[in-house]
Amino acid sequence: MAYRNNEPYNDLPPLPPRAVIETTPVLRRCIAASRALAELKGAGKLIPNQAILINSIPLQEAKLSSEIENIVTTQDELFRAAAEDPGRVDAATREVLRYRTALRHGYGAVQSRPIDIDLMIELCSVLHDEDVALRDEERVLIEDVANRAVVYTPPRGRGVIVTLLQNLATFLHEPDGLDPLLKMAVAHYQFEAIHPFVDGNGRTGRILNLLVLVQSGLLEIPVLYLSRYIIQHKAEYYRRLRAVTEQGDWEGWLLFMLAAVEETALWTTGRVLAIRELFEATTARCRQELPYRVYSKELMELIFAQPYVRIQNVIDAGLAKRDAASAYLRELERIGVLQSEKRGREVLYRHLALLEVLSA
Repeated sequence: MAYRNNEPYNDLPPLPPRAVIETTPVLRRCIAASRALAELKGAGKLIPNQAILINSIPLQEAKLSSEIENIVTTQDELFRAAAEDPGRVDAATREVLRYRTALRHGYGAVQSRPIDIDLMIELCSVLHDEDVALRDEERVLIEDVANRAVVYTPPRGRGVIVTLLQNLATFLHEPDGLDPLLKMAVAHYQFEAIHPFVDGNGRTGRILNLLVLVQSGLLEIPVLYLSRYIIQHKAEYYRRLRAVTEQGDWEGWLLFMLAAVEETALWTTGRVLAIRELFEATTARCRQELPYRVYSKELMELIFAQPYVRIQNVIDAGLAKRDAASAYLRELERIGVLQSEKRGREVLYRHLALLEVLSA
């Protein structure tokens, strides 16, 4: 049956695509993207404590991925909220924080299990902070709001959706020699086309992108601002998705996604190297200017792992009791590394230079 945008696409073709996808332009771009990812992977190893990257960069990805779905918060609110009692955080910021939680959950999961339907459901459930199920007969439409037009109607019926997702998972793990970057891009289109949940598909799909890169060994930790590129090219992103569905244009889609990976990997590498440079400079300064009893490698790693830090964070890290922890942070403020702000009865300390690097 021919594709019609206002009817459920239950005839969505299974993977792998029938078209030849390893065209010469695609393979050239794939080599460049793989090289950029290798540079990012190498840069990550230069950071002494991986928590520094795992805590900060995925939070930026969470913010940008959520913005694609019009869930907007500021970077400052986001980092502040990550250090505070969740009950004091606004709804949009809580949603963005759940993205990071879902990404961490997925990252932990793929260390010991393959990406499968259960993991997809788990990720979407974490994003919603409640158990979710695959769609069944719900009427879901993808619309062009400005023109009040239906642009796509995803498959309907749980049996159809399960079959398509099982095929997608098999495709990801099939040892067929296809480059993992191409698998990631193809799988991302397919997941978006299946649209297996009533809500949260876009964010779940973008988390899966990073998990595919980690599980395939192209990244060791999920530190890639891929959503940054998608936001900058949002109209083209959706146009390329539709072109696969309507015209079978896999090459255009793959070139778009590979360009996204390459540009984003190079940009993220710059952020990682800037963090490393700042860490080394700050460590040298603190070693020289802080009292001997205050300076420690562990304290330096803590203030880089959490751009907003509380006294309780120092205590929880086992670095000091309350009075000493408070004194440590005041000393860091005295020499200009941190800046304090009162939040209710508590004091938060901002690492201004790190926040500047992360927002550059």
